[in-house]
Amino acid sequence: MQGAHQGHTESVNEKRGREEYERGLPGYHDPTAGFGGSAPARSALTLRLWLAGFGFVFSVGAAIFSMRAGLTVLAILMAVLALICLIDFAWVAHRKRRGEPG
Repeated sequence: MQGAHQGHTESVNEKRGREEYERGLPGYHDPTAGFGGSAPARSALTLRLWLAGFGFVFSVGAAIFSMRAGLTVLAILMAVLALICLIDFAWVAHRKRRGEPG
């Protein structure tokens, strides 16, 4: 039992190489990968990057517009949404930079 546990710990702690990300990680976002002969899911990182960028630009514009219109609560909500979009954009860019397909 001890040996099996150590082998599992080593595989969890291994860093994935760029080549492995370029090949793709089958079922990375799909809990039913390979079930019933279905193809593994692939992450659409480029689409997510564009959507996060659009969300950031839109939210910043809406926050500025709301602040000028005197809608402080809406401006704060849009600023928080812009921050969330910026964090998502940075994370997806990081994943693409390390070589994940999408």
